[in-house]
Amino acid sequence: MINKLWYGNSAWRWLLWPFSIVYQAISAVRRFILQTFLQQTFPVPVIVVGNLSVGGVGKTPLVIALVQAFQEKGFRVGVVSRGYGARIRQFPYEVTANDGADQVGDEPFLIAKRCACPVIIAPKRVDAVRYLLDKHRSQIIISDDGLQHYAMGRTMNIVVIDGVRGLGNGLCLPAGPLREPASRLKQADILVVNQGVWPGAHAMQLNAGAMTHLASGRAASLDELSPPLSAVAAIGHPQRFFMTLAAMGLNCKPYPFPDHHRFGAQDFASIDGTVIMTEKDAVKCQSFAAEHWYYLPVSASLSESFWQALWSHDCLKGYLPT
Repeated sequence: MINKLWYGNSAWRWLLWPFSIVYQAISAVRRFILQTFLQQTFPVPVIVVGNLSVGGVGKTPLVIALVQAFQEKGFRVGVVSRGYGARIRQFPYEVTANDGADQVGDEPFLIAKRCACPVIIAPKRVDAVRYLLDKHRSQIIISDDGLQHYAMGRTMNIVVIDGVRGLGNGLCLPAGPLREPASRLKQADILVVNQGVWPGAHAMQLNAGAMTHLASGRAASLDELSPPLSAVAAIGHPQRFFMTLAAMGLNCKPYPFPDHHRFGAQDFASIDGTVIMTEKDAVKCQSFAAEHWYYLPVSASLSESFWQALWSHDCLKGYLPT
């Protein structure tokens, strides 16, 4: 229903349009107050990877790619995240290998696992940034999401756009999927489009890695995937995952779940055959994985123009080796 409203031509959107105007006005006032009176700045570059629309657009793979790129240049990198869905209630909290995705949130746990860097979760991101500076002396801090967390000063905004769904009907919540009006894109330092094209945006593709057996972590060949095949995804745009599997020649029955869904063994009681899921979902299912479950990791591949725009940005002057 929501997808039809936000990404279709439903006439119902105009009934909600007045509420969108109110939401937009409140957001503008909130942004002004936070930026003008309450925003905290920091002595190191803080890079925000965010989006205007609700739901997944591929931010987390981009965050991982950025962390790894800065690590290759020798920087001490830290990541801050809200930790959506985390059960931890003492903040700021540093994610560890002994945590579970249900404790700290699926995205922070996945980033920590893939990048081996400090990942700090806190509803107030400024607290997480201070923790990284005090405890780890981080030289570069990347915020996974947080474009609208204006109390956190930042030196660069990277905004990711879903090249398949775009900005939907172009309206703000609740009539449309936008947290801020589309004009906000003009204030981004770097625009990235995940698949497709967008004016002024740098291209990003999500490349599939090796199919991986969930219980053991070993790489698996596609030949060992016995039909029937079922695809499970609890991400912002599950159809993207299903299309990836189809492009690999895998005929799967799709099982979409709400984004950040907290999986339990009971969710799979009626799902037949071999199960293939996203890596983000796999970190939540590790403890009760069945023998016939697999996941498909993805990595962000960015255009050369993106890296040129990043390394030449003013906020990194004096930090990068000449």
